[in-house]
Amino acid sequence: MAATEAPEARSARILVASNRGPVSYSRPEENGPLTAKRGGGGLVSGLSAIGPEAGAVWVCAALGSGDREAARRAAEHPDGLLDRADTGGQAVRMLDIPEETFRAAYHGVANSVLWFVHHLLYQTPLEPAFDVGFAREWAEYEAYNTAFADALAEEAGKDAVVLVQDYHLTLVPQLLRERRPDLRIGHFSHTPWAPPDYYRMLPDATAAAVLRGILGADRAAFLTRRWAEAFAACCARVLGARVEGEVQGGDALRITYEGRTTQIGVHGLGADADFLRERAHRDDVAERLAQLREQIGHAPDGAARRTIVRVDRTELSKNIVRGLHAYRRLLEDRPEWRERVVHLAFAYPSRQDLAVYRDYTAEVARVAEEINDAFGGPGWTPVLLHVQDDFARSLAAYRLADVALVNPIRDGMNLVAKEIPVVSEEGCALVLSREAGAFEEMRQDAIEVNPYDVTATAEALHAGLTMERGERAARAARLATAATALPPSRWFLDQLHALGG
Repeated sequence: MAATEAPEARSARILVASNRGPVSYSRPEENGPLTAKRGGGGLVSGLSAIGPEAGAVWVCAALGSGDREAARRAAEHPDGLLDRADTGGQAVRMLDIPEETFRAAYHGVANSVLWFVHHLLYQTPLEPAFDVGFAREWAEYEAYNTAFADALAEEAGKDAVVLVQDYHLTLVPQLLRERRPDLRIGHFSHTPWAPPDYYRMLPDATAAAVLRGILGADRAAFLTRRWAEAFAACCARVLGARVEGEVQGGDALRITYEGRTTQIGVHGLGADADFLRERAHRDDVAERLAQLREQIGHAPDGAARRTIVRVDRTELSKNIVRGLHAYRRLLEDRPEWRERVVHLAFAYPSRQDLAVYRDYTAEVARVAEEINDAFGGPGWTPVLLHVQDDFARSLAAYRLADVALVNPIRDGMNLVAKEIPVVSEEGCALVLSREAGAFEEMRQDAIEVNPYDVTATAEALHAGLTMERGERAARAARLATAATALPPSRWFLDQLHALGG
């Protein structure tokens, strides 16, 4: 659709576009009613911060059968929006994109290709291998992005601000600019960005299309300076774009391509301290806390056992298996910790539609069981592995943490690294991978690890466990201050203001 053929716009002044919206629908009982479940996160907090008078609309995709039914029902109403009683009062348009298109775009391209590239996850002797199957999936990715661009063009009022989110929607900024050149468009990447040599594993046309798509925005933003500079380097190498300035704060870095200039920004995302501290002391968390304390138990001499806590989804980039190997190395090399420490490993299954993720989840369980078989005994289970997602239980573990283990291979930010110090009751030591986006903000008081070095990670765990209580508490307090310096509401509003919203 060309700009001259743009549909009649509605009146939204601020729009957010993301794959996943603030609400999901399911039907717990066959033939029963649809049930809505509201989500959280930075976007939800950000939109809440601007208030209903701002005229904001959130455009997202229907992810499952319940969502599709809710989207079809909403489409029957004049405004095409979900029931605000389900969304916490937010205006949400959920797109009923054909299931085949969604599956190919989401699983085939976004999660199986773009995610792997930006997290440097390919086993390059064997993968990737881009063939006619990928070409078909890429065509569906284009169709998926086009559906979003059409919907945003319809919803946006004149001169509205549009904030497009993440690697699922890299083509939207340029597609939307073609339809609505009056709009102020931003794109935010929540993942790392690959360096040029790795990024160029993508087919040449795909690599260029993703960059051109994001450069259709007035402003492209990232979680850290490192990822912003990697994006700029890719634009220079792949497109021959002109890069000027440096990432020094504000919008000092600019990329000019085909006569248009895109500003590059950096916005670190912090933890929501008020929400976390209030939520961590509700009754359901207290109940989980008591259960965990009973499972942890006491050392043979009656002393309280120490805890090493990790909370992650079983994404390949989170490095859970090497973390377990490091814990086993701790028990082998430092036998004084046997029966005196418990590893609370919460590994919630992710992307189980993909075989590689199912295999990784199974490997996490296998290694945990192997450690328990090798070292455990009556009254002591070295690894307490939980795989069923339970936010209240996660918060209970945060409160108990003596050491937090966050060792991703590569991560855009990793909010868990910021959340645990905020909630821990005694103050925790943070063992943190230098490849986490959060590392730059928290390196002064964290214990740095190379995520590939199992022996060094085991030594870092020992250092955390033996850290003097006063030093640990002081470090945790400084970590919590750094973690909450840029709360989700500010993260969102800073981007909005940078676009003139």
